[in-house]
Amino acid sequence: MSADPLHRAGTPQRSTTSQPPSGPRASAIEVRRSARRRRTVSAYREGDRTIVLIPARMSEAEEQRWVSVMLDKLAAQESRRVPGDAELAERAERLSAQCFGGRARPTSVRWVTNQNTRWGSCTPAEGSIRLSHRLQGMPEYVIDYVLAHELAHLLVPGHGPDFWRLLEAYPRTERARGYLEGVVAAERLPHPPDARGE
Repeated sequence: MSADPLHRAGTPQRSTTSQPPSGPRASAIEVRRSARRRRTVSAYREGDRTIVLIPARMSEAEEQRWVSVMLDKLAAQESRRVPGDAELAERAERLSAQCFGGRARPTSVRWVTNQNTRWGSCTPAEGSIRLSHRLQGMPEYVIDYVLAHELAHLLVPGHGPDFWRLLEAYPRTERARGYLEGVVAAERLPHPPDARGE
C-alpha cells in the first residue's frame, strides 16, 4: 500500500488539473473525486492551486458546474477579507522578492482613507507606501498589482519606459489594470433613477 494518503482506499479515485481561462481565478485547479463523499462539494486554496473535492459519481458536466460555483464562493470569501497593515507589509516584502529581487524595501506600507482619486502612492525619499481604502475588498491580485506598482516607484520614481519595463515582472499587470479601469468606468456611468421615480 502506498504511503501517499491520496491513494488509500476511499480517497480520491481521479484527480484532474485544469486551468481556468482568465480572471482572478486563474490558478491551477485540481479536482479530487472521492467514493466516500456522497453529496458535499468543498474547495480550498493550496498555494497557487485550487483544490475542489467532489463525489466520485458526478458527471463531467456536474463537475464543471460545481468547480465554477466553488471558485465563485472562494473569490467572494477572499474579497471580503481585508488584510491589515502588517499583512500589507509582508505582501510587499514577498512581491519585492518575487518581482524586483528584493531591491524595493519600503519603510512602511499602510491603508489610508484620504486617497479618493489614486489607488496608491509612494514617497521614495521616505520609503513609504500608502494604499487607498477603496482597494479593500478587491481581488488580491489587484491589491498586489498596486503594491508592485508602488514598490517599483521606490526603484524608478516616474512613469517612463524604465518604470513600465520594471513592472512587467508582476505577471498580472495587464489583468489588474483592466480591472481597475473597469471600476473607474463603472463609477463614471450615470446611475439609473430610483424605481419610484425619485
